[in-house]
Amino acid sequence: MALELRPNCERCDRDLPPEATQARICTFECTFCADCVDLLANVCPNCGGGFAPRPIRPATAWRPGLSVAQRPPSTVRRYLAWDADEIAGFSASLKGIPPENR
Repeated sequence: MALELRPNCERCDRDLPPEATQARICTFECTFCADCVDLLANVCPNCGGGFAPRPIRPATAWRPGLSVAQRPPSTVRRYLAWDADEIAGFSASLKGIPPENR
């Protein structure tokens, strides 16, 4: 199963097309831009995990059926369900714990 490749940052709504090098994801594919990940202290406000750069899905099918054309990104925009104060408190409570220990 391919990554969902969500189209936007869940915090600031910045467009993150499939080729975006500033897209970051957590293990649940929550998607944020690099700027927001910095503001969140590398703490996913949804699950508490850390972030990694989102892989770029190839534009060219170097192998049959395996490109952005055959496996298109999601068009469903997602947004945070938490308010800014709740997110700040959550991030502050976890930022001192390395992601691999959360």
